[in-house]
Amino acid sequence: MFDFLIVGAGFAGSVLAERLASQLDKKILIVDKRNHIAGNAYDYYNNDGILIHKYGPHIFHTNSKDVFEYLSKFTAWRSYEHKVLASVDGQFVPIPINLNTINKLYGLNLNSEQVEDFFASRAEKVDRVISSEDVVVSKVGRELYEKFFRGYTRKQWDLDPSELDASVTARVPTRINKDDRYFTDTYQAMPLHGYTRMFDKMLSHPNIKKMLNTDYKEIIDVIPHKNLIYTGPIDSYFNYCYGKLPYRSLEFKFETIEQEKFQETGTVN
Repeated sequence: MFDFLIVGAGFAGSVLAERLASQLDKKILIVDKRNHIAGNAYDYYNNDGILIHKYGPHIFHTNSKDVFEYLSKFTAWRSYEHKVLASVDGQFVPIPINLNTINKLYGLNLNSEQVEDFFASRAEKVDRVISSEDVVVSKVGRELYEKFFRGYTRKQWDLDPSELDASVTARVPTRINKDDRYFTDTYQAMPLHGYTRMFDKMLSHPNIKKMLNTDYKEIIDVIPHKNLIYTGPIDSYFNYCYGKLPYRSLEFKFETIEQEKFQETGTVN
């Protein structure tokens, strides 16, 4: 008899399993349909010895000291602050848009106060900010929207920003200083040996049993348990009774290039 059957071995399921096992001495069975733990943060070393994030890059950042200290029980860290360059008009400029971006793109030498006026002079009045297009245009104007956001957003989401909720581009700030970091959180790092190793240690408690390649629906009536915690896709849980939700999906292609350095920073848009 297990106290908890937990569906999904990603962040939510693994943390709950570890806390319930270590703090409350509960017996846990954690199952996952995939053949690995760590959910979408799963990583592995390829044949060239490079650590690959199978489902796309996962960059750890938080302002919570408690979260960082908790995860530090299961991993050492590699210091990493994410920086992104955008290829615009034949130049590589920082994104999110900041003071350096504007000065380099337009050959200017503005200060923080002046760049704030620059944005204000180009911003368009939007009565009701509803879409992602509205968010950007109301902050920095249509020219910068076209240069930085429209094409790239269409590539990522397969939708025009005018069709996307405001929350999508609202997550990308516009700065009036020279901070080129993508995130400004207090704690920014990567698990030293990868996310999978971190999750493996998290789930190593003797009260936790794992079953991979397992659909919980096939074992829910067979394995005795007192409580169910489900962390998978919500439409799947309800057997797609209203159809499938339009989850965002990207295609990742991996290629090893025989040179020491390929580009100036981790990501180039």
